[in-house]
Amino acid sequence: MNVTLTPSTPNGKIKAIASKSAAHRALICAAFASESTEIICSETNADIDATVRCLCALGAKITRRGASFVVLPIKSLPTNASLDCGESGSTLRFLLPIVSALGCNTEFKMAGRLPNRPLSPLREELESHGADISEAGSNPLKISGKACAGEYKIRGDVSSQFISGLLFALSLLEGESRILLTSAIESAPYINMTLKTLYDFGADISVDEHGFTVRGIKKFTSPKTVTVEGDWSNAAFMLAAGAVAKGGGVSVTSLDADSLQGDRAILELLVRFGADVRRKNDKIIVRSGELYGIDIDAINIPDLVPILAVIAAAANGRTVIRGASRLKLKESDRLSSVSDMLFTLGASIAKTDDGLIIDGGKRLSGGIVSSHSDHRIAMSAAIASLLCEDEVTITDAEAVEKSYPTFWEDIATLGFNVRKN
Repeated sequence: MNVTLTPSTPNGKIKAIASKSAAHRALICAAFASESTEIICSETNADIDATVRCLCALGAKITRRGASFVVLPIKSLPTNASLDCGESGSTLRFLLPIVSALGCNTEFKMAGRLPNRPLSPLREELESHGADISEAGSNPLKISGKACAGEYKIRGDVSSQFISGLLFALSLLEGESRILLTSAIESAPYINMTLKTLYDFGADISVDEHGFTVRGIKKFTSPKTVTVEGDWSNAAFMLAAGAVAKGGGVSVTSLDADSLQGDRAILELLVRFGADVRRKNDKIIVRSGELYGIDIDAINIPDLVPILAVIAAAANGRTVIRGASRLKLKESDRLSSVSDMLFTLGASIAKTDDGLIIDGGKRLSGGIVSSHSDHRIAMSAAIASLLCEDEVTITDAEAVEKSYPTFWEDIATLGFNVRKN
């Protein structure tokens, strides 16, 4: 599917969709709890559905009732399981350590770039503790054996999902385990989200300067009801629309300004760019201002980089984004795909080894751009259309279904001129 956007000025209010990061974590804990859990999650998407599908294949019973998931936990694991992760990296990296620890022979089916995204050093640590994992790049990926409690050493700068996966898995074993970090952590807010969810489900984990001590509890304790908070990562696109559109303004509701989500940093960054940002209870209001380029360390906020690059294109002067080398391993090589998208539209942008340099402040031309089958590139291109003199056509625009299936309809309610073709 292609989507064409013609110049517009967005105005209006919209509710933030549910956080897929929080939903993944709650669903996994609920599936391994001692009793049922209602997870209030107002929206779902392809990634959340992948986690639901895989947990059901492991023996959970998960039903959608209105705005909630009702999770009946796994009573006994199957001897063999086949899990379809789709393109969801969270689903694979969270469940791989869990099935390894619980000794379930499992094959993971993957789509898109997921088979090529790294699993080391998680793979090696699981294998050294008793798991047997098929060779890198195999699809399906096959797991047998049983990983045991003990000391796990792992880098913190490859993927925070590896650490989260181990925290889930080791909590479900008997005995005490240690996760020792051999480097500084990147994307630390995602690990903090994992810890909060685990604590809510009764996990016994302590944190120190060297890593984590996990005292296994075998089953989680259900809090009965969990409410999934609004998603700052996806709300960032709407907030950016308010910042870059002259004469426009966007309000986003259902956002917790005290959330552990790292992408809450979009508020501080919009202020630094010069946008007019106001907060009223759970509503964030953003209007355009005189924007100026800034320096951004993206080490803890890699998912914001595509939309930050669009804001930078609207800002006078130079913006330098650094600390984002891991974006090369996402649904697309996002340093390349963001650069390609904005350059095609007429922006002055250059890649570096770990980021982007954008010289902004001029109107863009418009044109035809590819989403690179990446949801964040498709949504960023939509916001970039606000900077363009002519229309913008985005190919493979259905990529948004991975995280935000109603994105095109939602931006239309804000006044974007959207045409699907």
